[in-house]
Amino acid sequence: MGGITMTEPGIHLPVPPPEGFTVDDLFTLPDLPPHTELIDGSLVFVSPQRRFHMLMIDLLVRGLRSTLPDHLSVEREMTVVLNRRNGPEPDVSVVRAAAVTGLEQTRFEAEDLVLAVEVVSPDSEARDHDTKPLKYAAAGIPYFWLVEMAEGNQQPVIRTYELDPVTKAYGPTGTYHERLKVTVPFDIDMDISLNALRKP
Repeated sequence: MGGITMTEPGIHLPVPPPEGFTVDDLFTLPDLPPHTELIDGSLVFVSPQRRFHMLMIDLLVRGLRSTLPDHLSVEREMTVVLNRRNGPEPDVSVVRAAAVTGLEQTRFEAEDLVLAVEVVSPDSEARDHDTKPLKYAAAGIPYFWLVEMAEGNQQPVIRTYELDPVTKAYGPTGTYHERLKVTVPFDIDMDISLNALRKP
């Protein structure tokens, strides 16, 4: 495990070991900021989020839970262990209910997920568009959604993807602007308009 270095008075950042951090480090290093992720052995610290990001996660969680079957559970901002050197934190996950172990749970395994959702922020755009989908697909997560704010009108846009089990890559299945209506991973019919986003 790496040591701790001081960059400014009162600010201590972990120094990575030569081989990089592992998932074990992610859960044992002291005083990591909330929502720290592990990507390829490097710790990724999250910048302050836009209000769009927070409201979109709330809208998705409410919408998904409204038609959720009993064998699944909707979780927000929980670490998913893909392998020893990767522990990203999808903004929203749909997991198998059997994988939910209690209120002190801190992580899920890749095989627990049926859907990973990323809401794009300016600082996470490259990770959400490129790095994370590749890693989620390689780990066998069947469905992936990418959520963005359209330029100009701030309208939510959701792009849905399904895993090709042969190529281990995601293929696009749809782009949704005002309403998200899909049948996988279960029947979902959700208002994703700007008005719905702004509702308390």
